[in-house]
Amino acid sequence: MTRLTIIPIVISCCFSVVAPAQYAPQAGIAGSNAISATDPAIVGWATSCRVQRGYQDIAQKSLGYVSSGDSSLAVGSVDNFVVSLGDSGVATLYFANPVSDGPGADFAVFENGFLNPAYAEEAFLELAFVEVSSDGIHFFRFPSTSLTQTTQQISSVMGQNYMNARLLHNLAGKYVSNYGTPFDLQELANTPGLDISHITHVRVVDVVGSVLEYASFDASGNKINDPYPTSFPTGGFDLDAVAVLHQAYPTSLSPISEPTAKIFPNPAQDQLKITTQAVVSLSVMNVEGQILLRSNCDGALEIDISGWKPAVYFIRFTDENGKAWTERIIKL
Repeated sequence: MTRLTIIPIVISCCFSVVAPAQYAPQAGIAGSNAISATDPAIVGWATSCRVQRGYQDIAQKSLGYVSSGDSSLAVGSVDNFVVSLGDSGVATLYFANPVSDGPGADFAVFENGFLNPAYAEEAFLELAFVEVSSDGIHFFRFPSTSLTQTTQQISSVMGQNYMNARLLHNLAGKYVSNYGTPFDLQELANTPGLDISHITHVRVVDVVGSVLEYASFDASGNKINDPYPTSFPTGGFDLDAVAVLHQAYPTSLSPISEPTAKIFPNPAQDQLKITTQAVVSLSVMNVEGQILLRSNCDGALEIDISGWKPAVYFIRFTDENGKAWTERIIKL
């Protein structure tokens, strides 16, 4: 009798699983395109900012508007001091030296998100749309993508509010504190009414993360789910700074090895004294980007600021060689 040996045959079946597209991961993870606040590629920062506050909770407008921080905190470099926008709040930032299209990312927006201590791929993130303008009047939005689930509301309760950056694209706030979300102007090339070689304004618009009535939508019509509600004075997108990677008129943050201008005292109350090593032209701006004074300085200059309101101001210097830089002053 012939014994039959039955050999089991394992049939391998391949199943095609459709997964959502994934984008760059969280800062610190291989493949991330996050811009560090200390990146040497940064050549400038926003020089003024105007903020239109949003609600603490857009579904309960009686709670009023957010109130944490002020517009001056979004000007200059990253310092972890922020202005909160609130639900649907808007910050419009101005650049004395316009942003320009160059290779790769051209500017980056910084927020104050923080990592999930148990999983470095996830973080608490509050998101915002980003728009740009070359005339301060007409603004154009970067096409954004959110692939985060929308069946369950991401809560503002600690431990229930983490998000994965791989599911987000062209939304400011994608990265944690001290890391900016990059934006490439080439994505808006050939947009009628926009000169990507001369961007004077960047607008940051808070995303309302509700998956119900007040939802915000990405460029494909997907609801954007982020922590909601954040019904407190610090609610909504928290703007720290906007860094410039490419400028219309390239300069350096330290344009010369020795400073050609010194300002004192700073902070100042009545008189501001400026000394220079060479002839420079200067303009003084408030945080709204309005020019208050234009002058030349050949060695020394005194400016009476006693009538100015207490605030942060900026002095834009240009030397005889065309090198330009901006200094921040505080009026007490």
